[in-house]
Amino acid sequence: MGHPQKRKRPGWDIYFLKIAQLASSRSTCIRRQVGAVLVKDKKILATGYNGVPSGIAHCTDIGCLRDAQQIPSGQRHELCRGLHAEQNAILQAAYHGVSIRGSSLFCTNFPCVICSKMLINAGIRQICYLEGYPDSLSEEMLKEAGTELQQIDMEEAP
Repeated sequence: MGHPQKRKRPGWDIYFLKIAQLASSRSTCIRRQVGAVLVKDKKILATGYNGVPSGIAHCTDIGCLRDAQQIPSGQRHELCRGLHAEQNAILQAAYHGVSIRGSSLFCTNFPCVICSKMLINAGIRQICYLEGYPDSLSEEMLKEAGTELQQIDMEEAP
């Protein structure tokens, strides 16, 4: 009797980033679909995706305020009806009384400076992400805070 064929399992980083990608599929943003997962000790604490607050009309239904005003990506974050995926993950944890201090963020995109400041103060120790974001101040502040940053290449994943 032979041994069963061993299949290659994804590592933890890839696993959590794939879950972040799945979360991004719930996004109601017209411009960019982002997903985030907060993890500690290999356990998911909270997830989030970008979109408007609960009970508010979705941009997919009424249009994008940023597109209408021709606002470039990475600028004027306050001129948007939505919340970022990282913000929604932090809020979900707070809403359910889950401490995220010392956790890791797995996100489809590098966080903007507003999200980065929140992540720093929430005690996030590590950020793993797939794609960059045009915000050099964000990276500068995260590095200064000692947050571990790691861009993951999904092409190498099983």
